Amino acid sequence: MYIVEERGSPYTPDYRVFFKDEGGPISPMHDIPLWADKAQRLVNMVVEVPRWTNAKMEISLGEALNPIKQDVKKGNLRFVNNVFPHRGYIWNYGALPQTWENPNHVDPDTGARGDNDPVDVIEIGERVASRGDVYPVKILGTLALIDEGETDWKLIAIDSRDPNAEKLNDVQDVETLFPGLLRATVEWFRLYKVPDGKPVNKFAFDGEAKNAEFAYKVVDEVHEFWKSLISGNVPDATDINKMNVSVSGSVDRAERSEAAAVLAKAPTLGQPAAIPQTVDKWHFLANL
Repeated sequence: MYIVEERGSPYTPDYRVFFKDEGGPISPMHDIPLWADKAQRLVNMVVEVPRWTNAKMEISLGEALNPIKQDVKKGNLRFVNNVFPHRGYIWNYGALPQTWENPNHVDPDTGARGDNDPVDVIEIGERVASRGDVYPVKILGTLALIDEGETDWKLIAIDSRDPNAEKLNDVQDVETLFPGLLRATVEWFRLYKVPDGKPVNKFAFDGEAKNAEFAYKVVDEVHEFWKSLISGNVPDATDINKMNVSVSGSVDRAERSEAAAVLAKAPTLGQPAAIPQTVDKWHFLANL
């Protein structure tokens, strides 16, 4: 059972979402296990961005305990654009713990290096999650976004508790039960940066979603990359804080009291800042 503790003021640079288990603060990247039930092939998902919201939240790689924070680019807090007909993120969006897309590894299928982040997951169930939720999901397939020259896997998953979970076992089931969702997902990722002056994003495999078997191989690979990272076998990964309270053999394993001290130093929860009115703007893009 995991709970979150918000600190700072939402929609400001000091906002953080810390994670706790029954013993106190933990790292969502390092201390939450990847596998919720390995026999059933269920993995844990950490929700960074609930469906229909725009604030681009992400696990902070460089900070102790890796809390969620709002991404900043060029000094500005990031909100994704509403590219018509989409509004905000069109699924619950987050990451798998204990994974890492190794930037030193060139994927043979995509021809591009990893993006130096935990692997991303889009969860297509009917429930709108909350920021910081952790729950088991079933992997159904994956897209391979090429984002600014880097491999950025987008795993497609369903909440294992969802009413449709038993009917969904592979990527073709998504099209059967949710016709048009895969096409909308590719369009969303292709276009969401265009209003900011960026080019259309590209995909490997011509935007085709690969099946569950392929996707689980990606999961296994990025978990192995994380194991190398947390064990200290990637000496140039100095931009990732590896502080944890539970990983056996990790040189960065800390005492619970040290983790508690990190949380204690964070600012108290404040009132949310106003979201810029421009976040609600529709962007109409033709023939892209």
